[in-house]
Amino acid sequence: MKQIITTTNAPAPIGPYSQAVQAGNFLFVSGQVAINPENGELNLINIEEETHQVMRNLKAVLLEAGLTFDHVVKSTIFLSDMGTFGQVNEIYGQYFTANFPARETVQVSVLPKNVNVEISVIAIVA
Repeated sequence: MKQIITTTNAPAPIGPYSQAVQAGNFLFVSGQVAINPENGELNLINIEEETHQVMRNLKAVLLEAGLTFDHVVKSTIFLSDMGTFGQVNEIYGQYFTANFPARETVQVSVLPKNVNVEISVIAIVA
């Protein structure tokens, strides 16, 4: 059995998918990009601000499910340029306090809307 999680505090899906799906004790959050949910505009000022927007979007979906970044057990970071890894990693790390999730980071040739970073997470519902 699955439950769809939706919030207006994160961007609406830009395709046939849900912001998040809870299945059993796991929450699967779809990849988020730097769309500002207040105006629907991309926030691409710089890689740091873009990453902050992605993390704010993830946080909004987690909160809608009653969770925080402390519940995240796995994340995947997609970058259009591995040269931005250091900046993205620094911002990403500001959202986790301890007991960091498992993670991989990969470079891809292109991301939706030509953004520079997309992040998805899996959280445990306790």
